[in-house]
Amino acid sequence: MDLSIALTFPSITTKPSPSHLLLSRPLFPSSSPGRSLLSTRNPSSSRHNHRTPRQRLRRRVSAAVDDDDGGFVLEDVPHLSDFLPNLPLYPNPLEKSQAYAIVKQTFVGQEDAVAQTVVVHKGSPRGVHFRRAGPREKVYFKPDEVRACVVTCGGLCPGINTVIREIVCGLNYMYGVDDILGIVGGYRGFYSKNTVKLTPKVVNDIHKRGGTSLLTSRGGHDTIKIVDSIQDRGINQVYIIGGDGTQKGAALIHEEVEKRGMKVAVAGIPKTIDNDIAVIDKSFGFDTAVEEAQRAINAAHVEVECVENGVGVVKLMGRYSGFIAMHATLASRDVDCCLIPESPFYLEGQGGLFQFIESRMKENGHVVIVIAEGAGQEFVAQSIHDVNQKDASGNRLLLDVGLWLSHKIKDHFTQVREMDVNMKYIDPTYMIRAIPSNASDNIYCTLLAQSAVHGAMAGYTGFTVGPVNGKHAYIPIARVTETQNTVRLTDRMWARLLSSTNQPSFLNSCDDILLQQERVDRDTVDMIHKMKITST
Repeated sequence: MDLSIALTFPSITTKPSPSHLLLSRPLFPSSSPGRSLLSTRNPSSSRHNHRTPRQRLRRRVSAAVDDDDGGFVLEDVPHLSDFLPNLPLYPNPLEKSQAYAIVKQTFVGQEDAVAQTVVVHKGSPRGVHFRRAGPREKVYFKPDEVRACVVTCGGLCPGINTVIREIVCGLNYMYGVDDILGIVGGYRGFYSKNTVKLTPKVVNDIHKRGGTSLLTSRGGHDTIKIVDSIQDRGINQVYIIGGDGTQKGAALIHEEVEKRGMKVAVAGIPKTIDNDIAVIDKSFGFDTAVEEAQRAINAAHVEVECVENGVGVVKLMGRYSGFIAMHATLASRDVDCCLIPESPFYLEGQGGLFQFIESRMKENGHVVIVIAEGAGQEFVAQSIHDVNQKDASGNRLLLDVGLWLSHKIKDHFTQVREMDVNMKYIDPTYMIRAIPSNASDNIYCTLLAQSAVHGAMAGYTGFTVGPVNGKHAYIPIARVTETQNTVRLTDRMWARLLSSTNQPSFLNSCDDILLQQERVDRDTVDMIHKMKITST
């Protein structure tokens, strides 16, 4: 059941925003159709011209209303008219589209917003909202003047090619744009490689293949070189597909574009297989990853149930968050224990993992353990005296916790308990992330791509797209990069998993769980602050 809320709000007055919202705008005084919710800020304003780069990156354009309207807050995205006043407007080509001719309401209302929180209490504030995504009645680009480009950065994920395809087809079929370039090899492709011409024919069947047809890389973000390339090539729409580090880079590109006064719309499409992007409901490719993980879990279960004292260990992706492991475990019903980065565990002693494994083997004759790649890293590092190394994106290089755990289990039961165990270790990591997206993700990727295209054509910039409570919205990039989603040990979903597997929580009390959740939140913020602005 769709619990989302898309609101159309009445004429209201404003009051100063909370101190953590860096820039506040009044509602409605703008004559620009793209900004009827909030006023267009005068670029000659001294406050506008003297924002620091840090403020520009973390800017949240918001408007809070008076108490009579229930505490409504809009966290808006930048618009080209913020720094380029008096831009001409054009009718949206969708007015004459046969595809949209039967749509009851072709265009999204300029006063439509999507609520971040849909479960509220009587008398509680209406809270934070985002601008609803979709086509606008007026656009800021003529189709024959558009030169767009698409770039993919960071690790692979199911669905990247579908997003590329639908950006190209959306621009061409819906808006009549013919000039679309593919940037090859990630951010560094802007200044070190030639571009490729993208047409609906070129991208026609790329969604049937995994990976990215444009190639990818980590690192290579150089804001000045990238914007120089954008300027030299005459590009005026930039679509950037990547994770949180990539989106931070997109924010810097937008800020440099604004600084130079260029009419360039920068749109981000968030990508991570781990489903750890903040604010949005889920990331594309996640459903495919969970579905494919089932195959590995099923294989482990078949292997261990066919031998005596079989122990299967399946390592799944999840650097800082255990969503894939958690959802795959819940969907499988063949998993006895799920270990994730957010929830600590211990091996020996009363209530430890070894004791649990032994009890399950006595009960069922076998056991299947799913472990996220980021879980137990402190144990592995201690055992091999590893130095904390990082990759080109600033991510900590993970040690193979699955192999380490398999050895520990085998050593314990053969040497300490004097039991023969049949270990089966399966690592499907690269098989999962390299496959094409499934039907559900293909549809989702289409909505993301088309939302990004509609937003860029309507003049929005420095934004990212995604579903918030089931409704697609335009979200300030700072909101999706300031933190990461992690599994909440205090939420019902983790409780459902514990109930499903009947595994120990490895935490002795509610106070322990709350303290652990606080530590996870604190470590996540620290990790985000230390991360390089590059491709993650």
